[in-house]
Amino acid sequence: MKQNFQKKWLIPIVFTLVGTLTGYLHWYFYGCVDGCTITGVWYNSSIYGAIMGYLIGGMVNDYFYKQKTNEQHESK
Repeated sequence: MKQNFQKKWLIPIVFTLVGTLTGYLHWYFYGCVDGCTITGVWYNSSIYGAIMGYLIGGMVNDYFYKQKTNEQHESK
């Protein structure tokens, strides 16, 4: 059970954390002060980065998971 959970959620969690850090760093180095919806405040930028990281991590996880299951079906 624990291994199945790790296999299913490891990539999305890592991508979410990296996205959060990337969003924060984008705000820190390039964020604007007035009028910017996403990069105007650090937490908006971090949340946006986390959402994007989660979505990309989910796509990457699905790709690897489906590729692995296809290989298992072909070997039988």
